[in-house]
Amino acid sequence: MTTPSSFKIIPGQTELDQIPRDLRFHPAVNDHPRSLSAGQLSQFNRDGYIRGIRIFSPAEITSIRTYFDELLARTIAAGGDSYSISTAHAKYGRVFDILTDPRIVACVKDLLGENVVAWGSHFFCKMPHDGKTVAWHQDASYWPLTPSKAVTVWLAIDDADVENACMRFIAGSQHFGHLTYRPSDSSEHNVLNQTIENAEQYGTPVDDILQAGEISIHSDLLLHGSEANESDRRRCGLTLRYCAADVRAHMDWNQKGVIVSGSDPSGHWSNRRRPDTD
Repeated sequence: MTTPSSFKIIPGQTELDQIPRDLRFHPAVNDHPRSLSAGQLSQFNRDGYIRGIRIFSPAEITSIRTYFDELLARTIAAGGDSYSISTAHAKYGRVFDILTDPRIVACVKDLLGENVVAWGSHFFCKMPHDGKTVAWHQDASYWPLTPSKAVTVWLAIDDADVENACMRFIAGSQHFGHLTYRPSDSSEHNVLNQTIENAEQYGTPVDDILQAGEISIHSDLLLHGSEANESDRRRCGLTLRYCAADVRAHMDWNQKGVIVSGSDPSGHWSNRRRPDTD
């Protein structure tokens, strides 16, 4: 779906700023969850996240880690870096398979409903002592999607803990809607480009400690970020993005979509096929 031609870019604003979006938290409504517990649904609605969900066995995540190591080596040899492997499901069949894994999808559809689209996949790999932070931000602030009925699944490829700069959440911050941010300063060494100041005023910081093969799931409006990795251990995670099928995508982002549960009656999402290459 392209941006309507009637949209005019106001000086100082971006195309994304011009898109009318419903950026309110939409709680999960599900009286009979199949994979998550009622307590997990309640926590998601209250705090904006759930964590520590085991998806892949030690053998499975070791295989995924070996695959990523090889992909990262090829990416760096081609001039990229450990953060530049984005929209990976559109290029690599192995990532497409992770994005569409029924065990992950089952958790997501307990939160979003039966009709679910997967549309994003991005490796966030903090190398030891790389000096990179991820400033406090909201995912929805970057996405031309409406309404705000989307979640991020964060798959731990390596163990993630405080020492190697695991992700951190501000519990309950999704209830404040879209928050004001400023462009990040170069001195922040931010992987992204937005910073929300004084995040702790919106809730309590929580460390998203995960073992390799586990996932956390958080609302697109939840404040989150991570410190620089000052340890001698790598911290790699694969972010997987999902939304309800009735979400509309501007700026042609619907072309990224894969229907992973139910259907898309409107035909808005492209439902791209698995890439042949790995």
